[in-house]
Amino acid sequence: MTLTTDEAITDSGAFPALAALEKPLDARFLTLQDRERIADLRAAGTPVRKIARELGRSASTISRELARNSVNDGKYYAYAAQRAATARRPRPKDSKLVTHHRLRKYVKKKLLRRWSPEQISNKLIRKFPNDPEMRVSPETIYQALYFQARGGLKREVQAALRTGRTRRKPHKDPQQRQPRFADPMVMISERPPEVEDRAVPGHWEGDLITGASNQSAIATLVERTTRYVMLVHLPGDHTAETVRDGLIATMKTLPEHLRGSLTWDQGAEMAAHKSFTMATDMQVYFCDPASPWQRGSNENTNGLLRQYFEKGTDLSIYGPEDLEHVAQELNSRPRKTLGWDTPAERLRDLLMTT
Repeated sequence: MTLTTDEAITDSGAFPALAALEKPLDARFLTLQDRERIADLRAAGTPVRKIARELGRSASTISRELARNSVNDGKYYAYAAQRAATARRPRPKDSKLVTHHRLRKYVKKKLLRRWSPEQISNKLIRKFPNDPEMRVSPETIYQALYFQARGGLKREVQAALRTGRTRRKPHKDPQQRQPRFADPMVMISERPPEVEDRAVPGHWEGDLITGASNQSAIATLVERTTRYVMLVHLPGDHTAETVRDGLIATMKTLPEHLRGSLTWDQGAEMAAHKSFTMATDMQVYFCDPASPWQRGSNENTNGLLRQYFEKGTDLSIYGPEDLEHVAQELNSRPRKTLGWDTPAERLRDLLMTT
């Protein structure tokens, strides 16, 4: 195949500069040499999948290349394909939501109905299965919302975003996170296996449930083996010192062999974890960020407690006697995970045998 033949079969208009055609690209993009190989194999009648294997690419990559960059007569020429791909490359481009009025109207309508960008993107595929113009990725919708001038959606549509943010919140690399507390945390990954498999009793999970505007709180404790619940009264506030003192007083009501460890999230209320450990001889293990399942028993219990302490209410109206009454009710409920024993029965058996 000669350059002259290839150049003759192209659309009218200005060609991309030679430098643009030969500019090195990321390895994920097809090169001119790749396209020459595709053209030769295609001319020889080689199937798409075999071409893909020859180039070490996926079959979908080759299929898209042929669909996008073949000329009007359906034939594929390397230099014409390279020019077509290069012409599409310059940035910035107008967003699809700027240039496609019908698509923009549909997206805006769904955003105003509180649909998420992901829901909209997937619904478009199902509603318009044979219309490739009615396609938009969730990321394109987010870009349109966060960058108005480039995206083409009006500012009031931003109110449809569930976060309510008008700017993106950057996600830090976990390796770059600043230490949460002055005293180093011992992470849950270092928790001994006997704690993980609930084989040894005396290991607890804890958290706070908070009231209206986070002004009041109750500390919740669940023993991992028996699912026994204890609630800690926090009068006045839930600062690190108040939570520490409440936890120490509660844990000291237990026999020593039931004071093994405590697993908590990285909430600021546990900033005094080192002094808690010194007072109780209980190691505190911290969950990974945004990983509530690592305290699954406690999360489940907190859900049950909302039957008694509704969200958005003032929890300071409940005294120690109220909390003890609620804990007793939970501890007297049969639990499927305990073979329909109650947590109180399991703890009683444990105390009688040790």
